[in-house]
Amino acid sequence: MTASDTPPPLPLAGIRVVEIAQNLAGPFAGEILAALGAEVVKVERPEGDDARGWGPPFVGGAAATFQTVNRGKRSVALDLKDERAVAWLKDHLLGCDILVQNLRPGAMEALGLDAESLRARNPRLIYCSLHAFGRAGPKRLAPGYEPIVQAFAGMFSVNGTREGPPSRVGMQVLDLGTGVWAALGCLAALLRRARTGEGCVVDTSLFETALGWMTIHLAAFGVTGRQPPRDRTGSPRLIVFQAFETADGELVVAAANDRLFARLAVELGRADWARDPRFRTNADRIAHRDLLIPEMEAIFRARPTAEWARRLEAIGIPCSPINDLAAVRDDPQTAAIGALAPLPDLPELRTVGLPVSFDGVRPAHRHRAPALGADNAALGAPVPGGARATRP
Repeated sequence: MTASDTPPPLPLAGIRVVEIAQNLAGPFAGEILAALGAEVVKVERPEGDDARGWGPPFVGGAAATFQTVNRGKRSVALDLKDERAVAWLKDHLLGCDILVQNLRPGAMEALGLDAESLRARNPRLIYCSLHAFGRAGPKRLAPGYEPIVQAFAGMFSVNGTREGPPSRVGMQVLDLGTGVWAALGCLAALLRRARTGEGCVVDTSLFETALGWMTIHLAAFGVTGRQPPRDRTGSPRLIVFQAFETADGELVVAAANDRLFARLAVELGRADWARDPRFRTNADRIAHRDLLIPEMEAIFRARPTAEWARRLEAIGIPCSPINDLAAVRDDPQTAAIGALAPLPDLPELRTVGLPVSFDGVRPAHRHRAPALGADNAALGAPVPGGARATRP
């Protein structure tokens, strides 16, 4: 595509979304839909989404976290204890396609904004709820944040070193993952609505996302009844699939099948390993891990990371140094795929774009996260307590 070409239309152009959500999971679902072209109106309390204050760092008047998961949206500040605000919201939803919400259990029902009531007025509405532990069960009313659900779902138990304590996964894998599942559920519901003319209810939760990420561990446990050992960089099911210390750092090596292992063995000067009955197959290598890995570690420590990376890449062995954030940001591969880009009206903040492209074009950042209540007047929404809505 050349600079003079018109960008292709985004897939969700013309779709109208209301997001009554705060923190991360629900807003990330809304941000995905916005990046795909939907008009997303974010409904916030008069005080605003808590995530506006989740800093430092702050940029453009809000936390970087908030700016990252609320790009491309409009904002309406509503006091949902005010009957006028609820009435306006119900009327606005008559013309909308999707509602995304993650309020505490029972809150939407108390406001008359439950799925049954809203879909009775607008049968085409897709009503998407994000829960902590799920829509049913003894913990359906329990609040849940990322580390709470990671711990409950067993994720801590498989993360960390063999010698150390169980550890949290360092990214917001449940919040952001649940946002992805919510957006995917909404897209599937739009496809079904195109066939049937009817909307539906979409439910997901942090706990279900966690169980989804744990599916291989749970399947293996169901067969063996054994808790898998923790490994800082490796896998209990594959050898070679881990980091090795080098003369000046660490290199992750993934010789993840017998053919790659044989090739690696030759490069390490131990072609005999590929013929050794203790190491020929992955199952053999797992059984004799304590014999093989120390010998490999000694060999890798003799040469620097860059040399090993160059040699292994030359023979087709997947490998990588353990990068820090500066290295990731500055790597030519990051630049080549155009993953990081500044917000057009907040250039000091570079964020990762939608991790998918259409006809070779990644959807561009549309605009920064909205100021609280920036669109009350434009959308005819009542301003809470008579206060003036803020502008970007």
